[in-house]
Amino acid sequence: MLDLNNINLTFNEGTPDEKNALENINLSLEPGEFLTIIGSNGAGKSTMMNVVSGSLLPDVGDVIIDDKNVTYQPEYKRSQMLGRVFQDPMAGTAPSMTIEENLAIAYARNKKRTIKIGVTKKRKDVFREFLETLNLNLEDRLSAKVGLLSGGERQALSLLMATFTQPKLLLLDEHTAALDPARAELITNLTADIVKKFNLTTLMVTHNMQQALDLGNRLIMMDKGQVILDVTGEEKQDLTIEKLLQEFQRIRGEKMANDKAVLG
Repeated sequence: MLDLNNINLTFNEGTPDEKNALENINLSLEPGEFLTIIGSNGAGKSTMMNVVSGSLLPDVGDVIIDDKNVTYQPEYKRSQMLGRVFQDPMAGTAPSMTIEENLAIAYARNKKRTIKIGVTKKRKDVFREFLETLNLNLEDRLSAKVGLLSGGERQALSLLMATFTQPKLLLLDEHTAALDPARAELITNLTADIVKKFNLTTLMVTHNMQQALDLGNRLIMMDKGQVILDVTGEEKQDLTIEKLLQEFQRIRGEKMANDKAVLG
């Protein structure tokens, strides 16, 4: 479902601030695979996510989604195949529009645009059915402005909007980092349920090692723009935070500098 072939990207090339953001990234995901991505600040996690989404173009390499080379395809076209949830709950929704209007926009993501009414009775019934799965009683608030929702409610809505058209790829960019622990746990559980329900091929960037261990069937660790560890199956199930830190020190010869990655 996804192939990243020899991806390289340098920021500020030829200047004193030059940085190898991504270096020789080769990564393949099978349909239904759930990959979690960890690493310290500046490791290249979100940069790699942005290359997949099309908001950044690699200097070298190819991005293949569902056997289609999309390396130079603009972000708005690539978005028809992708669902994405950002760290900021404000980023994935339109606050001045209602819940049903936001859902109508997401519903039309991979459909031909027309001038027909976006919110119909039939669609409202569909929206209610999906909202009920969140267990937040949002199905009874379809006409409420999204800007009035809490951060956790907005992120849950963003997750639903990103997934109910069953995209080729789901991109989760630290989507629980801005939430308090209770709401972060809610969104984490919803993520696991939705990915499993639709068998979505998923990439999830996180600073939280425990979250990366709890979710998904595959884990990679990045550092300085490189993938330095790739584990799957039973090997991933046997991992702990302590073992991950030991692996980082064994590979890099030094301790991981970012304490935030260790926090549960």
